Amino acid sequence: MKLIIQIPCLNEADTLAIALAELPRDVPGIDVVEWLIVDDGSTDATVDVARAAGVDHVVSHKSNLGLASAFKTGIDACLRLGADVIVNTDADNQYCAQDIPALVAPVVAGDADMVIGERPISGIDHFSPIKKTLQRLGSWAVRVASKTDVPDAPSGFRAMSRDAAMRLNVFNTYTYTLETIIQAGQKGMSIISVPVRVNDDLRPSRLVKSIPSYVRRSMLTIIRIFMTYKPMKFFMVPGLFVISFGIITGLRYLYFVAIGQGGGHVQSVILTAVLLLVGFQLALFGLIAELFSANRKVLEDIQYRVRRADYEHAEEPLTR
Repeated sequence: MKLIIQIPCLNEADTLAIALAELPRDVPGIDVVEWLIVDDGSTDATVDVARAAGVDHVVSHKSNLGLASAFKTGIDACLRLGADVIVNTDADNQYCAQDIPALVAPVVAGDADMVIGERPISGIDHFSPIKKTLQRLGSWAVRVASKTDVPDAPSGFRAMSRDAAMRLNVFNTYTYTLETIIQAGQKGMSIISVPVRVNDDLRPSRLVKSIPSYVRRSMLTIIRIFMTYKPMKFFMVPGLFVISFGIITGLRYLYFVAIGQGGGHVQSVILTAVLLLVGFQLALFGLIAELFSANRKVLEDIQYRVRRADYEHAEEPLTR
């Protein structure tokens, strides 16, 4: 059984050697452990540092495509290299590499398709209160959308089986963490969490360039999650609320008509018509989106079958 540990990198020459020095070469239940670096258009000596540290594989983007794209490229490369289990971790040594055996064990035993490393969020000093709150909010959104019980969904420290990796898609350009868990949950995969430790902060987060930016992008990610994976609820619930309010204003107008005072409340008729129209449109959007969602599931099943055939004959990773 082969384990490949992948690390997406962007200008990580200062921290990568520290992270690589902690990675294991022997993991219980695993015959071969290999390391893979995804160079996301680095302009420093990241690749040289990686090769000097004994990395087995380097896959490079010609330009910076972002963390989500680097994650996808790494998964594709690992599958083409014959990985049975894939572990994703960070180049800034945020996660304790000594916990990789605990992360991998449920996958090796066949008890889980995906394992998420649960960080002690409340005890991480370099996380601001706002970031901790958004971490919890993101995890809550994922639990609702995926029907799973993952306490630390934004954690990038995770292990997955070969089959699980072939079933995942990442559409979000900002991060892969939330979306992949939702997809796995909706596809009926077994997902568990294991407690993991974190190391001291070596550099500021690349995802959190500023608190306002992080808040905005996190909220947009959560909204998109519900639009994509819970379209009926996302559109139907507000649609029914607007329709209900329209019915109330309409009944109010009819009441005034009944008591002979309808002439002074024509605005209520206009408001009722607008609310009912908007409400029915939202409900219709929900129905249409739900149909698209069903079609997406069929296409994903076809994609999975194509991937299985493709990776069985793969010889080497593709460079983008």
